[in-house]
Amino acid sequence: MKHASRRIKRISALSGLFLILLVAGCSDSSDGAKPVAKLPSVPGEVFLAADSPKKAYVKTAPLTLSRHPLLQPLAGKVTYNENQTASISSPIAGRVMGTPIALGTHVQVGTTLLALNSPDAAAAEADFVKAQADLTLASHAYKRQQELFAGKAIAQKELEQAQDALSSARSELQRSQNRLKNLQLPVQQSNGRFALRSPLAGIVVERRVTPGMEIRPDLDSPLFVVSDIKKLTLLMEVFEVNLSKIRIGQSLSVSVPAYPGETFPATVHYIGQVLDEATRTVQVRCDLPNPDSRLLPGMYATINVDSNPDDLGIMVPLAAVFTEGEANYVFIQLEDNHFQQRKVELALRLKDKALITSGVKPGELLVTEGALMLRAEEEVDSDTAQP
Repeated sequence: MKHASRRIKRISALSGLFLILLVAGCSDSSDGAKPVAKLPSVPGEVFLAADSPKKAYVKTAPLTLSRHPLLQPLAGKVTYNENQTASISSPIAGRVMGTPIALGTHVQVGTTLLALNSPDAAAAEADFVKAQADLTLASHAYKRQQELFAGKAIAQKELEQAQDALSSARSELQRSQNRLKNLQLPVQQSNGRFALRSPLAGIVVERRVTPGMEIRPDLDSPLFVVSDIKKLTLLMEVFEVNLSKIRIGQSLSVSVPAYPGETFPATVHYIGQVLDEATRTVQVRCDLPNPDSRLLPGMYATINVDSNPDDLGIMVPLAAVFTEGEANYVFIQLEDNHFQQRKVELALRLKDKALITSGVKPGELLVTEGALMLRAEEEVDSDTAQP
């Protein structure tokens, strides 16, 4: 029985060994029939298989030359154009009659903003009437003295006194006329009314007066502010290190939170001559056309300073750039499945874009999405290639 049991175990062991050798032989013949294709490994380059699912994550775009920003976007504020804005106060005292002109009203040069019942206006009118009467009386007196002097009835001194009185009366009449002219009062008016008028065309943007209000010429704030808001001013602060990139007549593009995705043109018309030592900035004023009145004074703005039309550069999405150590890199597509890593120099890095000055050329295909995935693939290929 013992010999039979040993014989059975030996037969089982030999059968198992035969099966293992048979499976191994089949496996070797199968592997030899279908060898696995191995992609080439080149430092700084990545080859993706034609059926690689990673290709779906790679997007490319051709590099082109275009105008580019000269510096980071600047912050600014929209304000009234001083040359198109008037702060209007009353030159004389009085009480408001009726209802002053309403806010938002479009006015022309000479439009009445409010009417006053003014003792000062009445006094100016009375002075003019009195000066007219005094001139008439002095003129008659001088003529009578001339006749008497011709008849040798008076001395020359009395004639000269009459002539002096006539000159004084003329001067007084001229003074009273100028007073009426300064107050824009008609010489024939004698009712003590004063009309405050707009000196320019625009819109009433501020009003600090109510019906029946007592008006004085020494009030702290103007009664009205009239401005042509179709011509605004843009104020911005420029750091001294960037001042050389700003010049008179330079075109800017402006955006405001109220209108996302839209830009408005502006032009630099004045660069401040004083540096703020606390902020190290210089104030720059720009003309900002506003033909449709969509922009409003007080709005905050973002200002882009672009290069000249003939100063072109290569702008790329910031997502296409990756950094290793102190260097910046991008990937360029050489062929359908062939990509090359390039070291590039950046002149300006913005929120979502970067300006490249060297390392790539216009017309090449830039990997705009998937650069980090290709970089990881390059590392895997390098590790695999090492013995």
